[in-house]
Amino acid sequence: MEAVHFGAGNIGRGFIGLLLHQAGYSVTFVDVNDEVIKALKERRSYTVHVASDEQSSYEVNAVNGLNSKTEEKKVFEAIRSADIITTAVGPAALPMIAPIIAKGIKGRTDGKLVNIIACENAIRATSTLRNEVFQYLSDDEKLELEGVVGFADAAVDRIVPSVASEDVLEVTVEPFYEWIVEKSGLIGDHVQLGKAMFVDDLDAYLARKLFTVNTGHAVAAYAGYRAGKKSVLDALADRRIEAHVRGALKETSNLLVNDYGFEAGMQAMYMEKIIERYKNPYLQDTVSRVGRGPIRKLGANERLVKPAKALCEKGENPEYLIGTIINVLHFHAENDAESEKMKNMINDKGMYETFRSISGLDEKHPLAIAVKERLQD
Repeated sequence: MEAVHFGAGNIGRGFIGLLLHQAGYSVTFVDVNDEVIKALKERRSYTVHVASDEQSSYEVNAVNGLNSKTEEKKVFEAIRSADIITTAVGPAALPMIAPIIAKGIKGRTDGKLVNIIACENAIRATSTLRNEVFQYLSDDEKLELEGVVGFADAAVDRIVPSVASEDVLEVTVEPFYEWIVEKSGLIGDHVQLGKAMFVDDLDAYLARKLFTVNTGHAVAAYAGYRAGKKSVLDALADRRIEAHVRGALKETSNLLVNDYGFEAGMQAMYMEKIIERYKNPYLQDTVSRVGRGPIRKLGANERLVKPAKALCEKGENPEYLIGTIINVLHFHAENDAESEKMKNMINDKGMYETFRSISGLDEKHPLAIAVKERLQD
């Protein structure tokens, strides 16, 4: 079986690439990083280390690399023969790879089925990718591909920290992972995805992941940044910051139980598991890496504003989420375009108007009012 994976970064290699390999696929990575692609071509394998007391590792072989800028024709050929196409490029890059995927799947004339799954930190990223791909297809081409190309939404979860290594391909991952795929988007009766979990309705799981894993990580990082901490681990060693994380996750847990149907006891256990993951001493994830992209993370459908907005509309006061929103507005990471852009916005019109501009909230919305009041304290 053949897989094409867009994004040869740490998440692509250490998470999705590893799971595809374990499911029996030979994996062709597509990226624009010359150094990584060259190493994949030459070595055809790489090592994944698991950050735990056991210190186990996996050798991922039968891999290849293609540069989408200089080897476009070969990328098209790989797409045309693939059984599955996956991505881990970051949500903002999906529009950039859409024309390549569109041209590749247009060349599939043999009727062979292929499934496309965007494995991104965003809600229904595959649906977003599908919409982008369809912009490059005519109505007739869309009809021809119906029943041949599947677009399945997924929720993905694995911490893959930046760990210094002399080996450009070597990657370290945490032991925990989840790859949850919505069955209705898949084409074919027996899609092989190994350790992936298939569900009928992804929405609840997307919300659980976003409001627990992503929210908690963000809360720890932004609180840690304001407190002068370097890593998420250092941040959580501070009892005040851990209490802030727990407070925010209790706020989102109430939303998950009441609005998404999760059982309270199970959600409490899940929350504790997530907090313990952040405390893994082998994962020295920096607050600057976790916090980068603050504009996206203050978006209306993202990890902080979406749950805070929903709770405010219920008449509740999510003080820990609101406090985190304030912390985001104080955040700045070097070499992060969004941090620089947000800084310029704040210099131009202040924190409150910057928040409203990014979140899209009306000034009369209770969350906007609450943020304004906190900024004035």
